[in-house]
Amino acid sequence: MIPPRLNLAARQAGPRLGNIALWLLKSREYTNFTYNLDEINRDYLVAFVAQITGKSYVQVNEYIAEIENDDALRRHILQTTKSNVLGTFADPVARYGRRLGWYGIVRARKPTVVVETGVDKGLGSCVLTAALARNAAEGHEGCYYGVDINPDAGYLLSGHYARHGRIIYGDAVAVLKAFSQPVDLFINDSDHSPSYEAAEYQAVGAKLREKAIILSDNAHKTAELLKFANQTGRRFLFFQEKPLQHWYPGAGIGAAFDGL
Repeated sequence: MIPPRLNLAARQAGPRLGNIALWLLKSREYTNFTYNLDEINRDYLVAFVAQITGKSYVQVNEYIAEIENDDALRRHILQTTKSNVLGTFADPVARYGRRLGWYGIVRARKPTVVVETGVDKGLGSCVLTAALARNAAEGHEGCYYGVDINPDAGYLLSGHYARHGRIIYGDAVAVLKAFSQPVDLFINDSDHSPSYEAAEYQAVGAKLREKAIILSDNAHKTAELLKFANQTGRRFLFFQEKPLQHWYPGAGIGAAFDGL
């Protein structure tokens, strides 16, 4: 049975090997990979966000379609990546992956304060501030705070997008302990060790509003957000990405939230 079993496995692994070759030739990324989601996975993400926010699938789908069709954001990412020396290690193409879900949550819940730890180049920052900008145009003001220990992080957050948020540079746990505002949406995406992730939840826990949503960009690797949800009486859901034409198997979104 070894030959037919090997053939079966090779049929599954073959496309990924081809995607590695394409990535090596066409991409400049070496970390924080970007990609689109396949069609079914994208629709699952819409349903995931609808469950968390209490909105209908139709409404969330309309929100996510906004960013998918946002030419201004696409041009901003292209031009800023090409004009910044750090863009040497990034792709100028706007591919949002699971960040579509972040956008949908902000549009659906209209948060006043959004905090993200771990900014890197600032793709998530732009996604989140683009959502906040649309909320503001509808009369719902909000502000984004990105936290990163790297003073070069967040170069994409500029121009129109910087009007709705800023970067705080420093150790995330220390910044969260000193943060003085109540938080509506918290996104953990910094040091991915379980102990540091848990420390962030402990630091921000007392600052979360009653109906705050907490997201983990590391829930495909650790159960820290699930533990935090259980400790604080919140519900927990997880979404697993399925990238379109990429060798990376995808990350996900862990979400802790109060029932609506």
